[in-house]
Amino acid sequence: MQVMRILVVEDDDRVARGLVTALRAASFDVQRVATAERALSAPPADVVLLDLGLPDADGIDLLRRLRDRPQTAIIAVTARGEERDRVRGLRAGADDYVVKPFGVAELLARIDAVLRRTRTARAEAVDEEPRLRAGALTIDTGSRAAVAGGTELQLTRKEFDLLALLTSRSPSVVARDQILDQVWGAAWEASSRTLDTHIGSLRAKLGHTVRIRTVRGVGYVLDGS
Repeated sequence: MQVMRILVVEDDDRVARGLVTALRAASFDVQRVATAERALSAPPADVVLLDLGLPDADGIDLLRRLRDRPQTAIIAVTARGEERDRVRGLRAGADDYVVKPFGVAELLARIDAVLRRTRTARAEAVDEEPRLRAGALTIDTGSRAAVAGGTELQLTRKEFDLLALLTSRSPSVVARDQILDQVWGAAWEASSRTLDTHIGSLRAKLGHTVRIRTVRGVGYVLDGS
């Protein structure tokens, strides 16, 4: 069985030691760095545990830069627990958000959930037709690229997953609960506001090329005609 690699980006030595010890005890291959600069130069990892309060860079900016690695899942690990902070982290591309202090069992469960979703996405990219189309929108699930009206969209991981799901079901309506389950997973307690935030961001990036239409009381449908 392949050992999963985890990169811990944490400047607090005490917190970092606890995380590394717990993760290695759970049989992960763990590397720890304390700065954004070292995080960007670290070897590829399956999961990044990212502290947003780093001394040398804004954690959200680093999150956006790490999000360019489509095979890596990112869990924001931070003391910033207010809803606006969680929404900001999710919009920047975090796959999950853990607020300090947290229990080791909770963290391991969230790591397992994001790894499970990542493995599923990779398997689907191999097994299914890699290109999805709806009107002026084309999605390549293998390279995780989306092009609308000839322009490549700059999407976060969750925005891509959400758009790919809506495109694959177009012109059918996808229920809100189904979106939350397939894009965020049952282990992630995503709220309706989280989904609405991502839909709003996608609409802004898609412009007038394709339309994501709200079906009140049910969900959303991508109209590619």
